[in-house]
Amino acid sequence: MSGTTDESTIAATIALDAFGGDECPGPEVDGAVRAARTGARVILVGDRDKLELELSRHPGWDALPLSIHHASEVITMEDSPAKAVRSRPDASMPVCFDLVGQGKAHAVMSAGNSGAMLACGLFKFRRIKGVDRPALVTSLPTLAHGAGSSGSEDSGTSWVDLLDIGANVDCRPVNLVQFAIMGAVHASFKHGKAEPRVGVLSNGTEDGKGTELTRTVHRLLGTASLQGLRYVGYVEGHDLMTGEVDVVVTDGFTGNVALKIAEATGRLIGHWIRGAVRGGPRRLLGAALLRPAFDELRDKLDPDTYGSAPLLGVDGSAFICHGGASGFAIGNAIRLAERSVAEALTPRITEALARHAPLMAAARGDGTPPKESVA
Repeated sequence: MSGTTDESTIAATIALDAFGGDECPGPEVDGAVRAARTGARVILVGDRDKLELELSRHPGWDALPLSIHHASEVITMEDSPAKAVRSRPDASMPVCFDLVGQGKAHAVMSAGNSGAMLACGLFKFRRIKGVDRPALVTSLPTLAHGAGSSGSEDSGTSWVDLLDIGANVDCRPVNLVQFAIMGAVHASFKHGKAEPRVGVLSNGTEDGKGTELTRTVHRLLGTASLQGLRYVGYVEGHDLMTGEVDVVVTDGFTGNVALKIAEATGRLIGHWIRGAVRGGPRRLLGAALLRPAFDELRDKLDPDTYGSAPLLGVDGSAFICHGGASGFAIGNAIRLAERSVAEALTPRITEALARHAPLMAAARGDGTPPKESVA
């Protein structure tokens, strides 16, 4: 956790829940080995015998900065999050958080039950001072800023950070205001945005659009003195793809639906392209000539390229991968978690929230924080 250790001066160790994903522990071990071959330090947490068997499939693993910490239980996707965390202290996921608390690791990663990850974050890391609810954020590829606006053929890629994507179904204005601040810090950290452009997702750009929640947040952000971010107002669904905004803020229900539609659209485009090039010898020849372009497109559409979703707002580094994440995705996520510790993402969020304390007080209205959303 952020505590008293200067995280920017340490070599980060990642505690990886090796029994969280749909096909565990194969992808977790593969991802850990991939990351370790680039110098990352990883503790694989879970059943020791099964992990040693899986590691034996990777020659030379014992010379890598990898270790195993035995955990006798697991939390499944079907488990009630808070109940499972409390009743199974030796499950691989909460043990990962304990390793951070003991100073043996500096960040946690899991492809398991996202609700249980949120519960662990709240119970074991606690919230950053001033945060009412943590949020999950993901980065989506977009057009490069300005690409195509004047007939350009520029195929460059930019990024938009979307939050929340599922941690909080029902939100109050203070939650979305905090998401905006935390999302801007994340965009600065991950994408190098000096002053990220932040928008609130709505069904139109006019001031009167949206719901009571979005209108309140729109007013608060539009009239506040903001530091380190620029509020650009309402944005619509298509703005997730245009590159005209760096951070899009919404509640977890809407954000999760938007994310799933974006991912499904990418898969559909890939399916159409594969079908189109199988229409005969001439098409196959053309596809062979265009293969480098198709490979680049595949990487842009593949969620595995982007790794994981950090849990922003807890006082520590916690990352959640998709349950079906491949070893490639987990390896990318481990390197991102390592970088988040080295570049002090959590302390930067803490500082940004403190700078905007008057705005958050105004957003709370009656000063009463919402109840926790952990089941």
